[in-house]
Amino acid sequence: MRALFVVIALLALLLPAAAQDMGGCMIEAPESAATINMIGWTYPIIDFYADELEACNAVDGIDVNTQLLDSGSAHDQLQLALGAGGSSPYDIIMVTQGDVESYVVEGWMMPLNDLIDKYEEQYQISDILGLQDMTVDGNIYALPMEQNTRHMFYRPDLLEKHGIAVPETWDDVIAACGVLSAEDSIVIPFTVQLHAGWAWRLEFMDMLLGFGGTILNEDNTPAFNSEAGVMALEKLVEIADACMGEEGLTYSIDDSQIGIATGELAMAFTWASRAAAMDDPDFSDYVGGIDFAPAPRALEGAPYAATGGTGAGLGIPSNIDDDPELVFQVILEAMDEETMLRGTNYGVITRQAVAANADARYLPAVFDTISGGVEGSSVPAIGAVLNPVFANWLPQIVLGEMSAADLLDAAADAYTAEATAQGFIEG
Repeated sequence: MRALFVVIALLALLLPAAAQDMGGCMIEAPESAATINMIGWTYPIIDFYADELEACNAVDGIDVNTQLLDSGSAHDQLQLALGAGGSSPYDIIMVTQGDVESYVVEGWMMPLNDLIDKYEEQYQISDILGLQDMTVDGNIYALPMEQNTRHMFYRPDLLEKHGIAVPETWDDVIAACGVLSAEDSIVIPFTVQLHAGWAWRLEFMDMLLGFGGTILNEDNTPAFNSEAGVMALEKLVEIADACMGEEGLTYSIDDSQIGIATGELAMAFTWASRAAAMDDPDFSDYVGGIDFAPAPRALEGAPYAATGGTGAGLGIPSNIDDDPELVFQVILEAMDEETMLRGTNYGVITRQAVAANADARYLPAVFDTISGGVEGSSVPAIGAVLNPVFANWLPQIVLGEMSAADLLDAAADAYTAEATAQGFIEG
């Protein structure tokens, strides 16, 4: 055994210094020093990936800095930075599918196809699920880090105590809230994220699809101001009134995650990326005591009223000063098989080669929702025009100043004007 240690020590002395010091980051030291800045928003699996990106700081000449904010602040800061002109202060940006659709229209993102082709053999990039979700007009703009969807988190002890079956539809959720609102041990029976314009937009779009509606017509004209659209918006208001109240409407994703983990909430409809923390004794007061179910349906027998697939990816702005190839390698080092296998402890990873080895209690609810949920639309007009229009209009419904039908018609008029100006609708 001692002889083996001696051999290992001798081999270590023979290895180049750069290879000894790199740890998990196997990139050669660049000829010129590079400071690589990343921005995103924080939750467990993203925190994990941020640490993996910073592992490349062990390479001489590379300094990786990650900045993780809450989702709203990260998006605000990112859009201000990318829209300001000049060189981007960020070399790596965290993006959703909707972000990609919006940012590509603005010319803010770099296509990665050539780099993907160059590094396919070394990193097996084609093994990563969801590349199509980050693709616009045949160009791939980001590498998916995680799969995600929204599904039900619930306290089985409270449902059993009150004789409530696990909700399968949104009407079941509303009925359960009517019973759970009398439960003294909780503050709010249930939350769904309606704390910001983008959150209303996301929930409305999935609820609309759940009622069998369509977001846009094939010619990009609005289809959301329909009977199904009215039903969807009215259902969200009904959920807010029955389950959440004014306080619940302020609950962010972080607030819902904390609320269900501390017993403040009996149920929550939130992101799969927050589920692993429910069994983390450093975070949750109910380890093993939070169960998971697929997203509720808008109608019995309909698909689950939630889209699923790629949650977020890492892309490169089109106007960075650093070498894009070096930045791309740093991203790939944080997304190799070994890293993603460890990442299964924090969320739903994207490599097919390791997905089969993932083992977590919440995964059946995630995969059921993704496979049986509504299918969203991937067209640039949604991200570039419709998302901001919805963000401006939908929150007004809670003020009771407009009917759902009038609000959606006004949103359709605003969308039509902007989509025509941007060339998505022929004038």
